Amino acid sequence: MDRRDFIKKLGLGLSVAGLTATGCKKATGISVSETSSDKDVPTDKMTYRITPTTGDKVSLLGYGCMRWPMKPDPSGEEGKEIIDQEAVNKLVDYALAHGVNYFDTAPPYVRGLSEESTGIALSRHPRESYFLATKMSNMGFAGNGMKGKELFDASVDMYHNSLKKLQTDYIDYYLLHSIGGGDGIPFLKQRFFDNGLLDFLLKEREAGRIRNLGFSYHGDIAAYDYLLSLHDEIKWDFVQIQLNYVDYHHAGGRNFDAQYLYEELAKRDIPAVIMEPLLGGRLASLTDHLNARLKERNPEESIASWAFRFCGTFPKVLTVLSGMTYMEHLEDNIRTYAPLQELNEEEMEMLEETAQIFISYPTVPCNTCDYCMPCPYGINIPAIFSHYNKCINEGNVATSTRHPNYAKARKAFLLGYDRSVPKLRQANHCIGCNQCKPHCPQSIDIPKQLHRIDRYVESLKQEKDLS
Repeated sequence: MDRRDFIKKLGLGLSVAGLTATGCKKATGISVSETSSDKDVPTDKMTYRITPTTGDKVSLLGYGCMRWPMKPDPSGEEGKEIIDQEAVNKLVDYALAHGVNYFDTAPPYVRGLSEESTGIALSRHPRESYFLATKMSNMGFAGNGMKGKELFDASVDMYHNSLKKLQTDYIDYYLLHSIGGGDGIPFLKQRFFDNGLLDFLLKEREAGRIRNLGFSYHGDIAAYDYLLSLHDEIKWDFVQIQLNYVDYHHAGGRNFDAQYLYEELAKRDIPAVIMEPLLGGRLASLTDHLNARLKERNPEESIASWAFRFCGTFPKVLTVLSGMTYMEHLEDNIRTYAPLQELNEEEMEMLEETAQIFISYPTVPCNTCDYCMPCPYGINIPAIFSHYNKCINEGNVATSTRHPNYAKARKAFLLGYDRSVPKLRQANHCIGCNQCKPHCPQSIDIPKQLHRIDRYVESLKQEKDLS
């Protein structure tokens, strides 16, 4: 099914007037960094979707608890941070007050601190006022060679620890985490089938301690197809996939085009929970030209709102997760979904054009999930990639001293690099041990990218062309 047919099937009933001819024209009088922060944030207009199996009324905006705000550790140890619980509490309170009721966490998130922090914040509210999602993240156990009863026991302990940390006696949405990793189906069977763990989780669902059971997918498409082939037997309540307007047709690495992932769920009537709607934040602000293009079309809305509207337009999407560290991000996303204004066909076509332009830029496909952390040599891998991608998107990367933008790009990159990444945690300290590579759900060759960025940094410092 092509995009035009898909829009018609959505029932939008809109004719195509042709694409807006934005070209390279600037959006006059509009700052590309401008958001809708001056608009009221509605408390009673959130869009909701219904989970077919349990009848849950779930907010279309889901809170991803992977990026809780941090602060320096009181011990004063250099580089050590803890979650800012007071800030988390404020974010959770605000989200609930404005209609957000789905909170997604996992044992590894925020270096193992997310579940406890999320539990502290949510336990201050009535249990029936929110839905909790967490995951069976036993890929580390299995990856270290655990099998059989040893893996089963460690995994069951993880499940019970999640209940304890989240301060609850049941979990609304429980996931087999990161299906498709390792060598695909053999690793999947090692984690959940050969040891009886899936049978245990199905019994927990039957007992009501798990209300909805699903899985999240990254990697080998054969593992995804295999689990869906068991739907008639298992009855998956939901599935979490990576979907955004770039990955819909142009997924990179081991990710698979989201059109296929979504349509396989839709034809089985399985609700989709969406992760990475902003592609690790890279769709929150694009290049100046692309930002201006979107702003010209809709001056009052943020760049990020386009990505969230894209995800929400699909009718089988249950909720769209966003890891909102700052209040302004939470406010903006609430505005987008309170209520949702679905994209029309012309806007869908424009985002496909935007995606095609976007993928021509050599950014690193990092979504700052932190699975590669901590680095044994202290390197802040996500921060390095984030700074590099930010400079790419802002046009502050030039490989030749003859480039007219070279002086500006050099200054912006080097100053920003030292500000965002302490010198002892920069890319030049990577020795290529490769311990990070197996943990990356995007299948990034992390040492290779770090060495590439370090060569670029050295060329800037020496004011030489990058050969």
